Amino acid sequence: MKNYDLSGKVALVTGAGRARGLGEGIASKLAECGAGVLITDLGESPDEHMPDQHIGATDSMRAVVQGIRDRGGVADAFPLDVRDESQVEAAVAHAVERFGRLDILVNNAGIGYLIDACTELSEDKWDAVLDVNLKGPFLCTKHAARRMISQGEGGRVINIASQAAKSSFPHMAAYTASKHGLVGLTRTCALELGPHGITVNAVCPNHVTTGLGAVQNDYFSNHFGLTLEQYIDNIRMRNPMRREGKVADTANAVAFLCSDQAIYINGDSLNVTGGEEMH
Repeated sequence: MKNYDLSGKVALVTGAGRARGLGEGIASKLAECGAGVLITDLGESPDEHMPDQHIGATDSMRAVVQGIRDRGGVADAFPLDVRDESQVEAAVAHAVERFGRLDILVNNAGIGYLIDACTELSEDKWDAVLDVNLKGPFLCTKHAARRMISQGEGGRVINIASQAAKSSFPHMAAYTASKHGLVGLTRTCALELGPHGITVNAVCPNHVTTGLGAVQNDYFSNHFGLTLEQYIDNIRMRNPMRREGKVADTANAVAFLCSDQAIYINGDSLNVTGGEEMH
């Protein structure tokens, strides 16, 4: 398939430091299309509510960058906690220092494995999910958009939402609320940034079995009294295309929204669910 042409563009992708993760797939696709890419992730796990086995450690970020370079792409890495505004400012500054500009922001960093019934969910876990999944994209959009406005050449902001931004799922109150909020943030920023030629859109994938998705698989298979294989089969059978989402499905949608072909799409929330979600 012919790639979209993103030559000369520079993208900052959050939560992209884990091999075979959604962020890594998105960053690799943008690099394949010709963009220079700044890979960001935490580097280390900062607290007990964010288990380090699901965070892009420094070595993992470097491996993602090296993989892109080995395939002929241009990439660099920078540690970033999206909850910290000073770190967000530093990441944007690093992108400009390293590549000379910033054209694309992909807000991919997120957590979804703090799953519990709403009557049992702790305030700390609620705050952890909302801080990463909603406050993080707000801060990143704020500072990336400032840079794009100063450049005067437009830009793209892509928020990785979820099917949970359109529907609701049991035991995922914090995650679902954060993704519904992210769609609201997308629409508001689209109204404000559109006059500057900056489009803001969300991508809403269904279940994709990455490292974080696997945690959800384990939780819900146990919750429903199913084997893991039975639970995965149920996911596939409820989908009109009889399969789970793939990282490439979301990455391709992001590349399209970053391209000139999507210049008049703004404030939208694109389903990438194989027909499982239709509104």
